[in-house]
Amino acid sequence: MSLEKREAFIKRDTNETKIQIAISLDGGSVSIAESIFPQQSSKSEEHAAQTSGGQVINVQTGIGFLDHMLHALAKHSGWSLIVECIGDLHIDDHHTSEDVGIALGMAFKSALGQIKGVKRFGHGFAPLDEALSRAVVDLSNRPYAVVELGLKREKIGDLSTEMIPHVLESFAQSAAITMHVDCLRGFNDHHRAESAFKALAIAIKESISKTGKDDVPSTKGVLS
Repeated sequence: MSLEKREAFIKRDTNETKIQIAISLDGGSVSIAESIFPQQSSKSEEHAAQTSGGQVINVQTGIGFLDHMLHALAKHSGWSLIVECIGDLHIDDHHTSEDVGIALGMAFKSALGQIKGVKRFGHGFAPLDEALSRAVVDLSNRPYAVVELGLKREKIGDLSTEMIPHVLESFAQSAAITMHVDCLRGFNDHHRAESAFKALAIAIKESISKTGKDDVPSTKGVLS
């Protein structure tokens, strides 16, 4: 079994967003050499930052609820994760949300590398008070996402609820995984969304867990 660290650094710049992501799928130390935020900026929000339990997490997208969801995803997946994004929020939240999902999927795929010696499949359930969500993941190299959260509000904080499934879909496409995420019950949209991200985290953590073998988990013999 390879002892190489499963980590990656992604930088993605467009006319709409500038994004940097550093990720380690197994936790531990992770850092970005040079921040994209101006030195004179007071960008030091702590609402989605945590250093504990062998994980380093700091998510700053400019959209508070998106930060909160990605923080939960990283925490319960066992990742260390730093996300920095400067987006065109003066227009709306679409480009920032979508591009962060894309870049996170790219970083995940790069960090995971060849799909070998891992479980490949994972599933998870997560409750949050009255809400309950289910997620099922396949590291299939066939990108596909079905996300049904049943959200009713127009926004949660500064994040449009229509963008929440789109973030997950964008992540799945770039990560090249098959992903089904459903909220099974609940009436509070914050709870429904957060339980979904936590369920996905549990499913991802299982799917990327090491088996101690060095085989490709496919009858075809390849998932690359």
